[in-house]
Amino acid sequence: MKWQHALKDYQLYLKIERGLSDNSISNYSFDVKKLINYLDDNDIVDSPISISKETVQQFIYTIAKTVNPRSQSRLISGLKGFFNYLIFEDYRETNPIDTIDSPKIGRKLPDTLSENEINQLIDAIDLSTPQGERNRAILELLYGCGLRVSELTHLKISDLFFEEGFIKVTGKGDKQRFVPIIDATQKYINIYKKEIRTHQTIPNEFQDTLFLNRRGKQLTRAMIFTIIKQLAVKINLTKTISPHTFRHSFATHLLENGADLRAIQLMLGHESIITTEIYMHVDKSHLKSVITAFHPRQ
Repeated sequence: MKWQHALKDYQLYLKIERGLSDNSISNYSFDVKKLINYLDDNDIVDSPISISKETVQQFIYTIAKTVNPRSQSRLISGLKGFFNYLIFEDYRETNPIDTIDSPKIGRKLPDTLSENEINQLIDAIDLSTPQGERNRAILELLYGCGLRVSELTHLKISDLFFEEGFIKVTGKGDKQRFVPIIDATQKYINIYKKEIRTHQTIPNEFQDTLFLNRRGKQLTRAMIFTIIKQLAVKINLTKTISPHTFRHSFATHLLENGADLRAIQLMLGHESIITTEIYMHVDKSHLKSVITAFHPRQ
């Protein structure tokens, strides 16, 4: 079995069997391609079936000299998944990654914005331009519903159920969930739809796409990042922020104000409550308030 053939089969498995997004598949593939390039550069002719743990271990050691522990850990995890797939398909009996430990990296707490900082960013938007009304609706939605940037760019008009107070969000692996949307966020989306979007020339394939660029096409992830970075510069915000920062802030502020962790998990679309529990570490005062409010000895 050749590497490119194995990689192509693995990509199909990730897409069809695991239901992963194109971005996730690309990330997993990148890990395997790094190993393939290493083998080519060093004239090593091992196949995916014959490669030994010693060769893979030497590759990891070489990579460790150029990347940080977090990237190294992700690479090990990605390769472990690839070789587990080969075992699953009966191409191999053992995983050469199993004896390689990931570096201890700790748990990175998410960066958040204060309510005042979010207000400053939104207030800095130039509403005298058509893009300003769109950008305000985007930021209100990122913070108001805790969406991932890819979920926002793919949001459809047909996903808006304002009368019921929900939007339908398509998340990782094309899994769908309904997220509550408050009246204020609905208001800014409606302003954009009725006063800006309705005047654009829109190609047929983007008629149902909510947020559009000047050419009437779907916004890219990179454009959302650029919008937010420019606003951060405008208000002299020293924090390094991204669209995901609004998602973290959404969850953190809900928790600080007494929201149930399980409800936050459902709104964020986390498969495991463990992923959501990271927000318990952001503001430990919430833990004290829970004890004070609910412990029978209080």
